Amino acid sequence: MFKKFLIVFFVSMIPLIELRGAVPIGLSTAFGDALPIVPLYIVCILGNMLPVPLIFFFARKVLVWGSDKKFIGKFFKFCLEKGEKGGKKLQKKAGGSLYFALFLFVGIPLPGTGAWTGTLAASLLDMDFKKSSIAIMAGVVLAGIIMGLASAGVFGALGAFLS
Repeated sequence: MFKKFLIVFFVSMIPLIELRGAVPIGLSTAFGDALPIVPLYIVCILGNMLPVPLIFFFARKVLVWGSDKKFIGKFFKFCLEKGEKGGKKLQKKAGGSLYFALFLFVGIPLPGTGAWTGTLAASLLDMDFKKSSIAIMAGVVLAGIIMGLASAGVFGALGAFLS
């Protein structure tokens, strides 16, 4: 069981997969028995949130540093421009509720959204670290609940019931 907790912890830290992939792994019988739900969520949330301070404080610096390098410069510059452009667009749409928009962005489990992307956007927008971390963590919890329900077949059962 400890081995499976380690697996879901590390899967939660992988960009693009994050908690969205770790919760179904933890609830499945792959790699052993299904994990108890409360400890599974705690481990997945901790794993997903662990990279947040590193991304928030260092990602922008790394992208700026690499933007003038020969081989990686174009990609790094593209990431900076895309992030700033997307962040400004989000800021316009969100108005005064930018942290709520960040919460929803992280919380709705779609490809390309999650703690990594949300943290990078918060960093590029110079958002407050404490407030954005709270919004990101709340989003991670929401995504975990949605993925847990999806893994348990709740959405399929509701769809069959309603159709």
